[in-house]
Amino acid sequence: MKRIVIEGGTPLRGIVHTSGAKNAVLPIIAASLLAQGEFTIYDTPWLADVETMCELLDSLGVSSDFQDNILRIDTANLQKTEAHYDCVRKMRASFLVMGPLLAKYGHAKISLPGGCAIGSRPIDLHLKGFEALGAKVTFGDGYIVAQAAKLKGNKIYLDFPSVGATENIMMAASLAEGHTVIENAAEEPEIVDLSNFLNAMGAKIKGAGTSVIRIEGVDSLSAIRHTVIPDRIEAGSFMVAAAITKSDVLITNIIDEHLKSVAAKLQDAGVNVDISYDGVRIQGTGEIYPVDLKTLPYPGFPTDMQAQFMALLTLARGTSIVTETVFENRFMHVPELRKMGADIRIEDRSAVISGVERLQGADVRSTDLRAGAALVIAGLAADGITRVSHIHHILRGYENFCEKLMALGAKVKMVDEP
Repeated sequence: MKRIVIEGGTPLRGIVHTSGAKNAVLPIIAASLLAQGEFTIYDTPWLADVETMCELLDSLGVSSDFQDNILRIDTANLQKTEAHYDCVRKMRASFLVMGPLLAKYGHAKISLPGGCAIGSRPIDLHLKGFEALGAKVTFGDGYIVAQAAKLKGNKIYLDFPSVGATENIMMAASLAEGHTVIENAAEEPEIVDLSNFLNAMGAKIKGAGTSVIRIEGVDSLSAIRHTVIPDRIEAGSFMVAAAITKSDVLITNIIDEHLKSVAAKLQDAGVNVDISYDGVRIQGTGEIYPVDLKTLPYPGFPTDMQAQFMALLTLARGTSIVTETVFENRFMHVPELRKMGADIRIEDRSAVISGVERLQGADVRSTDLRAGAALVIAGLAADGITRVSHIHHILRGYENFCEKLMALGAKVKMVDEP
C-alpha cells in the first residue's frame, strides 16, 4: 500500500506553481464528445481522475495522448454511446459524458457513478434537465439510458445550484433545437471555463458565472485548442499549508478572484495574504486566531477547502465553528485529526474546534480527496511522523503533491509499505 510519510515541524520556503484545475478539465474532456475532430487542451494536470476520464473515452473509441501537460483528444472514431462500468464507478464526473453523447448521438447509456463517499450527490437534477430537453430516461440493471431523436430547448430550474447538473445540461443544450434557460445555475469558475470552451467550439452561451445561463442551440460544433484555468482548490490547499507551518510561500498561476473567500478567512485567522501580479504570497504569523466559517456554493467558502481549513483551525488560540452546508457527510476526516490530538466535536452539520497547542504525528487514513490533503497539511505542522494511508484519493486531485511540497522544503515522501 502506498502511503505519504511526513516529518512535521519544518517551515516551507519558496515558490509553487498551481496546476490546471481538475474540476475544469474533466467536463471539458467530456465536452469534446460534442464534435468530431482533434482537440488540444493545455495545462491539463495528469491526475488519476484525468486518466480515468481518458480511459472512459478510449472505451467509446476516442483516442487521447498526454505529454507535458498537453492533452490531445481525437473523437473522429467514436463508436459507442455506452460508458464502461469500470470507469464510471471510479469517478462521479464520468457521468458528465451523458449530456454530450445524448445531444450528439441521440443515445447514452451510463452506469450509476462512483467517487468520494462524502455524502449524497444525486444525479436527479441532471436527469430532470435531460427530460426537460425532451429525452426519455429509463433505468435498469444499474444503468441509466437516455434517448432523444433531437433535444429541444426549454426553461430548466435547478432545485440546488449543482455544478455537475449545470455542466451536463449546458453541454446537452448546446446542440438542442431552440433556446434553453438554466435558472439557479451554479456560478463556479469551472462553469465559466466550460462555457468559454463550448463557445470557442461554436456554441452560443451567455450568462455563465451567474445564476441564469442562456443557451441558443446550434447545429454543430468544431474541435478547438483550449487552456484550462488554474486549480483554485490546489492553490488554496498550499495557502493553508503555508499558514499552518508559519511559512513564507509564493503560489503562482492563480486567478485572484477565485481565491477571495479563502484569502479572507486566512486573514481573519491572522495570516498575512498578499495577492499581486506574481501570485499570492502567504506569510504565517505567530498565532492562529479562531475563525467561524460556513461552506456555500461559489462565491462562498468552498466545501472543497473545508477539511484543509479545519486542519489549520485545530491549532488556533480559541474555539472555531465550521458549518458544512453542501455535503452532509463531509466530516469523516474529524476522527483522523483527533488521532493527531485535535479537539473537535460534531454537532449536527457543524464541527466545534477547540484549538490545541500542538498536534502529534500519527497513522491516519485518507477518507476522501480533500480529507487526504488536510491530513498531509496537519502532518506538516505536527510533532513527529505522520503516515497517511489510502492516498489514492489524494492522487485523484493533486498533481505531484509530494514533489511540490518537497520543493518547498517539506520532509515528505511517498512510500510503498505492506
